[in-house]
Amino acid sequence: MPVGTITRGTTNTNRLRRIDRWTQTLPVLRTSTDPLVVDLGYGASAVTSLELHQRLAKTRADVEVLGLEIDPARVRGASEQLEAVRAGQTGFAPDAAVRFALGGFEVPLPDGRRAAVIRALNVLRQYDEADVLPAWRMLVTRLQPNGVLIDGTCDEIGRIAAWAAVGADGPETFSIALRLDGLDKPSILAERLPKALIHRNVDGEKVHELLTLLDRHWQYNAALAAYGPVQRWLATVEGLRAEGWPVRGGRTRWRLGELTVPWGSVEPNGFSWL
Repeated sequence: MPVGTITRGTTNTNRLRRIDRWTQTLPVLRTSTDPLVVDLGYGASAVTSLELHQRLAKTRADVEVLGLEIDPARVRGASEQLEAVRAGQTGFAPDAAVRFALGGFEVPLPDGRRAAVIRALNVLRQYDEADVLPAWRMLVTRLQPNGVLIDGTCDEIGRIAAWAAVGADGPETFSIALRLDGLDKPSILAERLPKALIHRNVDGEKVHELLTLLDRHWQYNAALAAYGPVQRWLATVEGLRAEGWPVRGGRTRWRLGELTVPWGSVEPNGFSWL
C-alpha cells in the first residue's frame, strides 16, 4: 500500500517553475547514468509533471519523469491527460518520457531503479512537523548516489517558493525564490516555508534571523528600486553575504530572485538527522 495520506492536490500551470529552474542546475541531473526524476504528489493535474520534464529535458534530453500519487483517481486522471499529450493535442512533446503510477513515500520503482531527483512540492506542508524527518529518511533511501530530494512549498501561482535539498546524509541546502516585481518585503516567504521550518520563524531560530536580515537589507536598499527590483535584490544579497552569511551561487542565480544557503544556516534548534 502507498505510504502517506491524500493531500489537497492543488496545482496550477507554471506553479513550480522557480523550483524547476533551480533543479536544472543539479549536477546529478547531468552525471546520472539513469536520469529518472520522481514528481511525488503531483496533485489533481498532470501539468506540473509534464512541465518538469519539458524543462529538465533542456538540460538532459533523455530525462524521464515518473509522477506518483497515492490517490488512484488522480493517477487515472493524469493518465488520461497523458493520452491527449500522446495524441498531439497539447503543447507538450507527444513522445515526452513521462508516466504516472500509484505510490507514496515508499517511491515504488521497478527493476531496482533509484531516482536521481525526487521532487515533493507542497506535500509535507500538509503533515505535522514531526512527520518530516521520517519522510525525508524514507525518501532518500530511494535516491541514487548523489541524488537529491527537494522538499518545499510555494504559493498558488508560483511567485514565492522555498525548499530544502536533502541528500543521503541529510539536508544540504535551503533555497528561496521570489518574484521581485512588486515584492513588498522578503519575509512574505514566512507563510511558504517548508514544514521543517515554518513553525520556527520565531526569535532564537536561525531562519527567523535570515528573514529579519533580508527585510532589513531590502529596506536599506530601497533607493535602488529606481534602478529596478533586481538591483535592489542583488544589493540585499550582497549585504547578507557581507554580514558573514555563506550565500551560495552568484549574481546569475541571484538575479532570478534566488538565494541558497547551507542547511546549517537555518537548521532548527534541536534538529538531528541521526
